[in-house]
Amino acid sequence: MLKVQIKLDTSYAAWYWAGTFAIIVKLCTLYYFWTAVYENKQTVGALSLTNMLTYMVIALLLEQYVSGVGDNLARMIKQGDIALELMKPYHLLDKLVAMDIGQKISNSIRTTFPMLLFSIWFIGIELPQSLESFGLFIISVILGVLIGTQLDLIIGILAFWTVNVWGLRLLRDSIIQFCSGALVPLSLYPHWFQEISIFLPFQSMVYIPVSIYTGAISGSAAYIAIATQFIWFILIAVLARFLWALAIRKITIFGG
Repeated sequence: MLKVQIKLDTSYAAWYWAGTFAIIVKLCTLYYFWTAVYENKQTVGALSLTNMLTYMVIALLLEQYVSGVGDNLARMIKQGDIALELMKPYHLLDKLVAMDIGQKISNSIRTTFPMLLFSIWFIGIELPQSLESFGLFIISVILGVLIGTQLDLIIGILAFWTVNVWGLRLLRDSIIQFCSGALVPLSLYPHWFQEISIFLPFQSMVYIPVSIYTGAISGSAAYIAIATQFIWFILIAVLARFLWALAIRKITIFGG
């Protein structure tokens, strides 16, 4: 399924160039916005302009990977295709996750990596401080993407009870944008909000990976953060499977 999705994504050149252009526009907007903010000051919340641009660019590139799979599941449920899928000899959630990962691998090769190089050369974002930081960053990104995928699956599964999850998707996007650190670094939020965010999974999707990249989280703290991400992934994956089991039971009861 993963290979099939990669081949499918690489077949549509128009979508690729449209997506690439959109990201370039966002990167340029970020650059000029934060340059204007820093025009009369050296730091904002202890972050220099270079620190801020590095954080915001990496956060922008990561944000597009924290959702997507749930939309496909919700669409299947709404259109009734779910019944046929459940008759096939594979676990539907595994298929959806594999296809989602394939799509994200394709996007990372065709869009994210080139945009990262563009940002390094033309915007001047910083590189990781060491190979260890870069390796931990990659591991953290993978865990963050998996956490986002499982949360998105939960939203899709809820379509068994709500049918239309448009409102839930909108709420999800808003919460992730605000609470994951994709909008601005969580270190700029009030202290009480930072304390609350420690007990929520959202910062694991964007803030922790980007903070490891920038060096804001390093050493033993980085390993602890990654361990925390892994725990969140297991907990959310178990919850998704539990809700799926309830949903399948609902189909069995009412569908015969």
